[in-house]
Amino acid sequence: MAFMVDAVQEAVDLPLILDSPDAAVLAQGLAACRQKPILNALTLEPKKIAEILPLAATHQTDLVLLLLDERSYPAPTLEGKIALAVELREQALAAGLTPEQLIFDPVLPNLSWPDAWEQMRECIKAVRLLAAGAVFPEPARTMAGLSNLRSHLRQVYPLEGETACLGLLAGAGLSLALADVLQPGFKEGTKLIRDLS
Repeated sequence: MAFMVDAVQEAVDLPLILDSPDAAVLAQGLAACRQKPILNALTLEPKKIAEILPLAATHQTDLVLLLLDERSYPAPTLEGKIALAVELREQALAAGLTPEQLIFDPVLPNLSWPDAWEQMRECIKAVRLLAAGAVFPEPARTMAGLSNLRSHLRQVYPLEGETACLGLLAGAGLSLALADVLQPGFKEGTKLIRDLS
């Protein structure tokens, strides 16, 4: 992780998102960062609560809260996603983070899942409620990993599925997106979304 952080920091002067399920790997990345990164991510898995949450609190980093339960499963319904958001937020605040440091990711489904389209709709609804301040006293920052949609399925589903989803999420108030911006056609799709916003 430290090598990757050093390499990226040589190329750009932007805040980084460190992504690993392993707190020790995240700690290595944190030690190499020139500016405070975002840690990705906390779920309700007991090991992550015990190891990643204290790391974020000690370093006072922003923290992505993946709306996954203790078994690392996403809630398929809006109500389930909001319940996970509430529980994760309570844990993070109790550890010493502030609401402004939290970023909620409703976890987009892989399009191979039988209920993928319905879960995608529920993710968009969750982003809309969180971003609007309808769940917590303050509007929440949100993030979505667009690559989840077509992971291992790029030959099956066209890029337009990602850009259409991004457009809907942006309209719902999405703050951040994780995406492969080097995909042919992606930049053009996002430009269209920005032009229409």
